[in-house]
Order: sequence, then structure tokens, then C-alpha cells
Amino acid sequence: MQGEDDAAQDDSVEQEQDLEGRLKDLEKELQYAKAEIANVGQRAARDRAESLRYGGASLARRIIPIFDLLEKAVAVSDLEEGANESITGGVKLTLENLRISFEGEGITEIEALGKEFDPTCMEAIATIPCPDDKEPGTVVEVIESGFRMHERILRASKVVVAEGDS
Repeated sequence: MQGEDDAAQDDSVEQEQDLEGRLKDLEKELQYAKAEIANVGQRAARDRAESLRYGGASLARRIIPIFDLLEKAVAVSDLEEGANESITGGVKLTLENLRISFEGEGITEIEALGKEFDPTCMEAIATIPCPDDKEPGTVVEVIESGFRMHERILRASKVVVAEGDS
């Protein structure tokens, strides 16, 4: 009888240890699941905020070429004698309102002329020998303006860069 009691007690202790081990495993799994749920919630909030912040980027990319065309129209009409001043004035007003709307959405023109070439927001279309009054690597002409929305580049500036020995 003593042997049976010892064997039953050993089984009971072993079974208790197995259950305690399983309980620890389940507690760890629960902790990981809670952390994953918190991470999913944070990721969803971050994605929502980013969608709100950059939701207009697609529309802005489609409007920027129209903005360019209006600027070119104003530049040409300023050079032309006898250009219809009321039409030119209307286009200038449209451009200014568009620029204000862009700024309201966090869209700004990338300042490139006279700045050091930055490949993260500029695209070098050509290089020219460095003029005497410029440093090598400096943007000497902007072919097409670039735009950014907050810190994201919508369109890189297309520029001409002065080359030479640094």
C-alpha cells in the first residue's frame, strides 16, 4: 500500500508540475497576444493619421502640371506686347489662389535655385561648367519646379547643376 501511495503521490506531483508549466506557457501566450493587439491598434492609428495627412497627394500630383502650365502662360503673356491684361490678371489670380491652397494642404515648392544639389529632392537634368560666381554642385537653373507635401516629395525639381572641382 505504501508503494501505491508513493506512486500516486509522484503522479500527482508530476501532474501538478505539468499543469504549472502549461499555465506559465499560456500566461506568456496571453501576454504576447495583448502586446500584439496593442501594436495593431498603434499601427492602425498611425496609418489613419498618415492617410489623413497625405490623402491629397494623388490629387496634388495631378494638379501640379496644370500649375506649371498656368505659370508658363503668365510668363509668355508678360513677354508679349498687347497681351490681354484681364486674362493675364485672371491667370495670375488663379495661380496665387492655387499656391495658397497648396500651402494650406502642406504642399510647398522646393527651393532649388542657388542651393547645393540635393539628390533626395532634385533631379539633375544637365551639368554645366561652373560659373565664376558659383560653387561646384550648386543649382544654377531650375527647369521644372519640385513640390513636397509635408516631408514627402511629390515631384523632384529638375535642375541644371554647376560642375567642377570641389
